[in-house]
Amino acid sequence: MQVLVRDNNVDQALRALKKKMQREGIFREMKMRGHYEKPSEKRAREKAEAVRRARKLARKRAQREGLVPGGRVAAAR
Repeated sequence: MQVLVRDNNVDQALRALKKKMQREGIFREMKMRGHYEKPSEKRAREKAEAVRRARKLARKRAQREGLVPGGRVAAAR
């Protein structure tokens, strides 16, 4: 991964690098590799993530079709 440093502005380059790493999912991968994950735990985690993605997709479809009210709900004051 490569980031250009312009006008010796290292802080800006660091921010750009962190943003790229976040988009690529490197931070998440480093966190996952920080400790050993048993194969059974990995399967369970991946299955839970898939279920979460499927529910989110179904919710978005329902909102798009008008079956479920979409958007954010305003807080009652």
